[in-house]
Amino acid sequence: MRAGILGLRRLRPPVRKPGPPPSDSLAAFKQEFLRKIDIFRDLGHGEIEEIDRQTRMTTVRRGQVIYRQEDDAEGLFLLKRGRVRLSRLSPSGKRLELAVLEPGTFFGEMPMLGVSMRSASAEAVDDSLLCVMSEADVERLVMSRPEVGRRMIEILGRRLAAAEARLEDFAYRSATERVAALLLRLAKAGVVEGMSHQDLADAVGAYRETVTKILDEFEAAGLLALSRKRIEVLDPPELRRRGTG
Repeated sequence: MRAGILGLRRLRPPVRKPGPPPSDSLAAFKQEFLRKIDIFRDLGHGEIEEIDRQTRMTTVRRGQVIYRQEDDAEGLFLLKRGRVRLSRLSPSGKRLELAVLEPGTFFGEMPMLGVSMRSASAEAVDDSLLCVMSEADVERLVMSRPEVGRRMIEILGRRLAAAEARLEDFAYRSATERVAALLLRLAKAGVVEGMSHQDLADAVGAYRETVTKILDEFEAAGLLALSRKRIEVLDPPELRRRGTG
């Protein structure tokens, strides 16, 4: 199996090479990051220091793949900065967005919780900073501090509920309604930036050609102004009406 850009097969605790210790400011930065991860909120200072020793930080550029659906890597990824898109590719080649994760959460391989990275791909939506923890270290931590496992289950439960809501959208709302609702949700100050037609299609479970046709119809009706990876919402009330059917 081919690994993602991190080139991971099995993650192991990092080997400390002889040399000067990391600067206090860098260590403090990493430990402060770890304290802000949802699943570690119940841990004390000593436990955070131990996780610090077991993990390594890495930067992933926008658009780069962290791992692919068929990869055999194992590990837990903690998201410090940026956003990460989880998606699944069907046998026919159609991509479906499962979630876009924000900083402070986790994703990856968690066999003890029944979660496998081989069921989805992960890609950086923005330049992202990750902390990587081996599956073995995660398992040891959960066994010694069950509250970490409970936090994981809570977060995975919320993701499952969100996925079920998306499935309901796919079943009961038209592609036009889904695109209109997505644009309103993504718009900041009336503008959606950085999203290609393919990105939008993946997010609503439609083909790119279908989404392009819908956007052109919205533009012709005066609801949107389209340019490269930029969509300006001109008539939010009418777009909202079309998003509710």
